[in-house]
Amino acid sequence: MARFPRSALGLSAPCLMGLIGSVAARLVSTGMSVTLQDIDYFISPYAAGNVTVSSALLSNVPSVNGFAPVTVVQEDTTELSSLSSLFSTWSTKDDVFTDAFLDAVFVRSSRHSSANITSLKEGQTSVVVPLESRSVASGPYFIEQTTGKLYPVYRLYSDFAGAFNQPLLQKPDGTFQPLSAQVAGVASVTVGVPSRLYYTPTEDKPLAGVRVGIKDIYSLAGVRQSNGNRAWYNLYGENNVTGTAVSRIIEAGGIIVGLQKPSQFANGETATADWVDFHAPFNPRGDGYQDPSSSSSGAGASIASYDWLDLALGSDTGGSIRGPAEVQGVFGSRPSHGLVALDNVMSLSPVLDTAGFLTRDPYLWDTANQALYSTNYSSFSGKAVKYPNTLYTLSFPTTNDSASDAMLLDFQQKLAAFLNTTTTPLNLTADWTANPPAEAPSDVTLPTLLNLTYAMLISKQQISLVRDPFYADYAAKHSGRLPFVDPVPVSRWNWSEAYPASALDEAITNKTIFMDWMASNYLQRVADPEQCSSSLMVYVGSAGPEAGAARNLYRSLPGAPLGWGNSRISNMAEVPDFVLPVGEVAAYSSITNHDEKFPVTVDVIAAKGCDGLLVRLAQDLLEAGIIARPLTGGTMVGGEVLL
Repeated sequence: MARFPRSALGLSAPCLMGLIGSVAARLVSTGMSVTLQDIDYFISPYAAGNVTVSSALLSNVPSVNGFAPVTVVQEDTTELSSLSSLFSTWSTKDDVFTDAFLDAVFVRSSRHSSANITSLKEGQTSVVVPLESRSVASGPYFIEQTTGKLYPVYRLYSDFAGAFNQPLLQKPDGTFQPLSAQVAGVASVTVGVPSRLYYTPTEDKPLAGVRVGIKDIYSLAGVRQSNGNRAWYNLYGENNVTGTAVSRIIEAGGIIVGLQKPSQFANGETATADWVDFHAPFNPRGDGYQDPSSSSSGAGASIASYDWLDLALGSDTGGSIRGPAEVQGVFGSRPSHGLVALDNVMSLSPVLDTAGFLTRDPYLWDTANQALYSTNYSSFSGKAVKYPNTLYTLSFPTTNDSASDAMLLDFQQKLAAFLNTTTTPLNLTADWTANPPAEAPSDVTLPTLLNLTYAMLISKQQISLVRDPFYADYAAKHSGRLPFVDPVPVSRWNWSEAYPASALDEAITNKTIFMDWMASNYLQRVADPEQCSSSLMVYVGSAGPEAGAARNLYRSLPGAPLGWGNSRISNMAEVPDFVLPVGEVAAYSSITNHDEKFPVTVDVIAAKGCDGLLVRLAQDLLEAGIIARPLTGGTMVGGEVLL
């Protein structure tokens, strides 16, 4: 039975589905929350269509405020007895549909022209009504009994990981509005997801029904964004445009369910120590209190936590997708630079910014990449592939001194055997010294050349593109005041202002020198489309819990992200760098006083434009049993999230 709805107006029984009389301009429905057989649902305020049915036929169907749960079946069913099998299939593929929607069933049928009362499930009597409409998709709905209008239903979930800033409802006109629903008894945001039965993937809509979270630096029409900053969110109004990247996901059929937390202005922040305006999301793995990494923090936390979410769109400038993917043991990609326009996206550094996905499914990864990057992405799905016979390893362990070392060495050996090659340990710093490019300053080591480069690019460029306009707009509204900004962005901006404007040009020059050197010596794009890249590079992404990574620790003051490391290769060389989950290792947790399991991952790099090759490698390694598809939960194979 349905329980009474929780109305945003605090009224006990008003029907808010539509505009009411003379106050139509002021009283508008934002939907309605109900509980049906102890499951929380949200009834969309936007009707999907109409059916004709007498109120007498629905008299025994439970209802609340004139709305009753029903099911639509568009499959042309000749025998009603086949419906039971169909509904069993639906229950396995969809988390929204349940038997509670079977008291009234509208069926497209060429043999049945009148209503029937029958038993479709043991112990449950159903009213089966012929369906005239062909425009309403199969699945569960709530019918407004007085009008026959059918309203889509969303299942409501608690965002226990704190991954979302705003849950969203995708409107029929392509814009968005906040989802006005709350699961009772939880201290977190509530997210709604529509039935998967409403959608059927096609060639034009390959992501139909795929549920997607969007990092809160992307503009969505009808929604305010925060960039992780409260002052920004309150200063600017709703966006009036959806940018290219998100538009492509929507055009491919993706369902946007919410905006997800980034660290502030996409700068790297650590939980507890740095997050001030918003609380950092929780990494569900292990003891539940490891840092989620950043800046696509909400993206990583959600993909590792929620079965009901399929994809998260993040951004990666210096590791903002790869870091969360590594510490939460999921697939994540920094793509080749420039694959999709980043209009209407907050920038950290245009010469480094990229848009990419986090997911648990390497096959969906490929489909999503095709939708997002369009003709700039070459899928290897169903095609012949010739993997490079040169496999470079960077900073891999050489002895089995720990469980993670043993796991990484085992993966390295299996990867080399799979590729029918041997590994070549690579030391880029030594190679640079032995064979420096002619354009590089003489007697300057690679770490020295690039020590300031990343920090200079992100700070100098973000100051002009984000900080200065933001400060000016805030001051104009608030009598010259400055807005609050978290310590990390401020420290980086302040650091870079000690350097002249020419330092930015020098940083771009140094980046270009390194990019050209890598393309000439290690990561060439080859003419053979079945191979694409001259080599593959592999480095360690995560190797279990890192010292000092727990979120209950205090740290030193933030500063500029100086230095050089393996994760900077793809940033500077503009090449794809994809995270692959390898497994997990047990380690003692001072939080739980038990051994817990933490992810082990690797990053694989290929030549620029060979992104599809890396996804195909992930798929083939999965098929070969060398890696496994990660699940949600406290471990990569599932299990309770410790709260």
